[in-house]
Amino acid sequence: MSKGKLQIIPLGGLGEIGKNMTVVRYGNEIIVIDCGLSFPEDDMLGIDLVIPDITYLLENRDLVKAIFLTHGHEDHIGALPYVLKQLTVPVYGTRLTLGILEGRLKENGVANSSLVAVKPGDQIQAGAFKVGFIKVSHSIPDAVALSVRTPVGTIVHTGDFKLDQTPVDNRVTDFHRFAELGDQGVLVMLADSTNAERPGFTASERAVGATFDDAFRKARDRIIIATFSSNVHRIQQAIDTACKFKRKVAILGRSMVNVANIALEQGYLNAPEGVIIDVDEINNYPASQVVIMTTGSQGEPMSALSRMAMSDHKKVDIVPGDTIIISATPIPGNEKMVSRTIDYLLRQGADVIYEATSGIHVSGHASQEELKLMHNLVRPKFFIPVHGEFRHLVKHAKLAQDLGMPKENVFVAENGHVLEFSPDKGAMTGKVTAGKVLVDGLGVGDVGNIVLRDRRQLSQDGILIVVVTMDKQRACVVAGPDIVSRGFVYVRESEQLMDEAREKVKHTLEKYETGGITEWSTIKTGVRDTLGKFLYERTRRRPMILPIIMEV
Repeated sequence: MSKGKLQIIPLGGLGEIGKNMTVVRYGNEIIVIDCGLSFPEDDMLGIDLVIPDITYLLENRDLVKAIFLTHGHEDHIGALPYVLKQLTVPVYGTRLTLGILEGRLKENGVANSSLVAVKPGDQIQAGAFKVGFIKVSHSIPDAVALSVRTPVGTIVHTGDFKLDQTPVDNRVTDFHRFAELGDQGVLVMLADSTNAERPGFTASERAVGATFDDAFRKARDRIIIATFSSNVHRIQQAIDTACKFKRKVAILGRSMVNVANIALEQGYLNAPEGVIIDVDEINNYPASQVVIMTTGSQGEPMSALSRMAMSDHKKVDIVPGDTIIISATPIPGNEKMVSRTIDYLLRQGADVIYEATSGIHVSGHASQEELKLMHNLVRPKFFIPVHGEFRHLVKHAKLAQDLGMPKENVFVAENGHVLEFSPDKGAMTGKVTAGKVLVDGLGVGDVGNIVLRDRRQLSQDGILIVVVTMDKQRACVVAGPDIVSRGFVYVRESEQLMDEAREKVKHTLEKYETGGITEWSTIKTGVRDTLGKFLYERTRRRPMILPIIMEV
């Protein structure tokens, strides 16, 4: 690239939920903003996590100066345990963000001593880039936006934000700094688009506190609150309300326990002595004096709340009279799981309070009027909507145009697109490798489209294994064929079908035997094609067919 050009390359977080990651390049120097993961879609069978493809960074590893983090949510820091195994660079973030990240790195056996704590107002020089940290409100404390000064112009990256005038921690968004940057001149702004479709303003986090008050007042027995494990403000409000109604709080779910411990250690979570108890102690108190904070607000099958709903939790059983508060909105795609969890809880006699029936959750993202205010404060020359699904990016782009920004100055990009800027001009100039890397257990990237296709076929139509023993020298069948079915048909009730299938295989083998064909690959293909065609005609199903030839 030419010396005078600035490049911005999103590698994740455009047109999808999660795995936010943005590369900024000037000359032969690169910085990275955020490094998140996303959770698998329904058709990604067996996949645990999805992380960005960092081929571009690995190809340019010597140019990468640093990684800068906006906050501690998984969709912004979750891929770092995998990325830092391949890239050794300093990582800058606020104290809580790095505290959560440190826990993730230890879990994954990643030793990294290059975590550098910063605070709002700090400025870090990384090569040609001078990165500033700006306080913003979000659903996790210590969230920041970033200003990036470059030789070409200033970039503002809002991170995830909302303009909460009464945040729980009283740390209000630094409006003055955004306005100051706007006065000095901003070349490009990248802004959170998650709530771009939602009119008006996002309610203050304190509104949830009032709903908690009402729910606690009405509850006669035990209260169980499910929320995102990283929503420290929500946990704080639950603790405050529990103190007000003289209840003890037990925290359940590994991720929530980890975040709560880090937040307590660092002073982002405050609880009077004796209010937080171990989950093993809950039976030492009357039900009317107990609150349980737990994970599982998204109906995840292995989460604490889902296990309680299925009567499968080791330490907590749902009993009639329990009040369950689900203080979160289902992430797109999780609606069915959340609905199923609510149904099971109701069947067990619990009273369930959830967003559709109450104001028990507020978003951590800016709605349209707040986005407009951010645009009017920063007044960028060029704009790139980020964070959200593609329809959110398009809506945010239209919002910017409604505010007077020329259409040619707004870029709705996709992951991997190279956006190049000079002081007066912006253009989409190319594409780099980008996409999804699938994590399955300890395997990173070893499951691709072909393996997923096989898994889908196995899940839909099952598998047939055809075992034949052959004498290669004489090109004749010694034993078999034997057919083993798994997930295709119930063999005891389909004996005629299995017998016919066996005859088809025998006929195919005899044909090859007569022709003197001894190539195993040719025989296997023939068996697979013949049997596949026969089974489809008889059942309209396409099981995976796996011929196994044993040689004697």
